[in-house]
Amino acid sequence: MQLFALGMNHQTAPLAIRERVVFQAERLQAALVELIRHKPVREAAILSTCNRTEIYCASGHPGAALEWLSDYHRMTSAELQPFLYTLPGENAVRHAFRVAAGLDSMVLGEPQILGQLKDAVRTAESAGTLGATLHRLFQNSFAVAKDVRSHTEIGANVVSMAAAAVKLAGRIFPGLHEQRVLFIGAGEMIDLCATHFAAQHPRALAFANRTPERARLLASRFNARALALRDLPAYLCEYDIIVSCTASSLPILGKGMLERTLRARRHRPLFIVDLAVPRDVEPEVSAMDDVFLYTVDDLGAIVREGIDTRQSAVAQAEAIIETRVSSFLHWMKAREMVPLIKRLRDTAEQARRHELDRAMKSLARGEDPQMVLEALSHGLTNRLLHGPTQALNRAGEDESALKALIARLYALPSPDQ
Repeated sequence: MQLFALGMNHQTAPLAIRERVVFQAERLQAALVELIRHKPVREAAILSTCNRTEIYCASGHPGAALEWLSDYHRMTSAELQPFLYTLPGENAVRHAFRVAAGLDSMVLGEPQILGQLKDAVRTAESAGTLGATLHRLFQNSFAVAKDVRSHTEIGANVVSMAAAAVKLAGRIFPGLHEQRVLFIGAGEMIDLCATHFAAQHPRALAFANRTPERARLLASRFNARALALRDLPAYLCEYDIIVSCTASSLPILGKGMLERTLRARRHRPLFIVDLAVPRDVEPEVSAMDDVFLYTVDDLGAIVREGIDTRQSAVAQAEAIIETRVSSFLHWMKAREMVPLIKRLRDTAEQARRHELDRAMKSLARGEDPQMVLEALSHGLTNRLLHGPTQALNRAGEDESALKALIARLYALPSPDQ
């Protein structure tokens, strides 16, 4: 069974391309079912985050998966191909392990990707597209991530996106205690960012979300205001810092809205962090005066400034991964033999049943039991050895190799001895 991974990430594709191939969480199950139904793929899982979109498949062909991906997102294969990587077999296994361990992340060693990978596996399970091979692959991925966390310092001193956002805000505003901060969204990333900004004791915090209950929940934790997202244009001008990370497929903050906001603010600086993919803020906003807009890729550059302190742990992590890759490939190779082993055992079982049936009929006729047992044993031996014997008699040019193989199978002395 062929195993492969097909995808793009922050290293191979710019944000403008990555946001076009994002799979919305609520549509992911249906997408997986469609992939399995329309393409020759037996198993599939999709990992879709702000930094990567990857399809893991067991069986099937990468070309078919690429065709489906481009059709699904209404792009041409030519548009996608320059940014994609296709990883077959061993390389796919190694890549999955590195992703789970945080070695392939924009933030080296960040732990969020493991939770995202587990969510992807749960979704594939619910969709019925996760078979034995991918199940084993991802369970091994989780075990690798645990080993890397336990036995290396890869996760030490991780500079998160949230911390980078605070660091960038500090470059625009000398002290955050006078600034008002608005968070748009209510997911894990917003929660992390709110924690980091709250530690700087800003003048005010507020949360806006499509679901008011989730905004109120976060607001109560941080002693903040909960706002209705539909009223955003009315209160946007009150805030100096905006951090947005929603699952919206369309921008929430447009150029026109922000132009009106800046006029109401009398052109006081506005700092915006857009952590969403697809983006929550129209790209044209970055060219506006008095607006400092940073995307997830911009923050990634800040995060990488602190990577040197963890590089020594990478070699240890890679060694752990290589050991696990070898183990998984051994399991896959053994699994490929299962159909042959089953056929071999079925053939032997047929021979056993045939000879047993003959023996039972002989006993029913009153024949000597000892003679019946002798005939049973001889008949069974002849049937089981008929195939190897015939193969040896017809070996021809392959005689030496076949003799060595049969000697190995039956633990016989070497044919040359």
